[in-house]
Amino acid sequence: MILAKNLHKFYDTLHVLKGVDLHIKKGEIVSIVGASGAGKTTLLQILGTLDAPKKEVGTVLEINGESVLDLKDVALSKFRNTHLGFIFQFHQLLPEFTALENVCIPGFIANRDKKEVETEAKRLLTYLGLAERTHHKPSELSGGEQQRVAVARALINKPAVIFADEPSGNLDTHTAENLHELFFKLRDEFGQTFVIVTHNEELANMADRKLTMVDGNIVTI
Repeated sequence: MILAKNLHKFYDTLHVLKGVDLHIKKGEIVSIVGASGAGKTTLLQILGTLDAPKKEVGTVLEINGESVLDLKDVALSKFRNTHLGFIFQFHQLLPEFTALENVCIPGFIANRDKKEVETEAKRLLTYLGLAERTHHKPSELSGGEQQRVAVARALINKPAVIFADEPSGNLDTHTAENLHELFFKLRDEFGQTFVIVTHNEELANMADRKLTMVDGNIVTI
């Protein structure tokens, strides 16, 4: 599902990623842990095509069989929208839109039929226990409800891979546990691959594989 070889990333003279190699299988849930500054979020952003690695001899990044490093901006944006989903720590919901409208946005960007997208969004919100909250704006939702809306938004285009960056970092313990269980339920029911950067040891240890980053590379513990 994801094949990465020799990923390097520099910010000016700071060498953040130092030749990362990674292979993630379809339907796998992989956690990435490590100290602050180890390169976890940078790696996640590159795997999610939100940033690009330095092109070196032997650098490879393939997602779902597509060499994303070869895609131009428009094609890359389309690929990201239709194949990848994102869940962030602070939800990133648009405050002026309802839960339903927030979930629909990626579907509308993909030029899918409006009625089809809204029907799918309602189905996902119902599946996530938010049937009574579809017309509420983010300010009217709890932190856990906002995060479930963000999960529905990540799922709306049926992506092959979902990237999550500290998805439970802003939640209380009980809500975080529910979110962690939800990821595995979604994988089992929809077959998505999850790549999760987290400081939450419980979530990290639940994953099929836990990868540890130290000083810009993945190490074996």
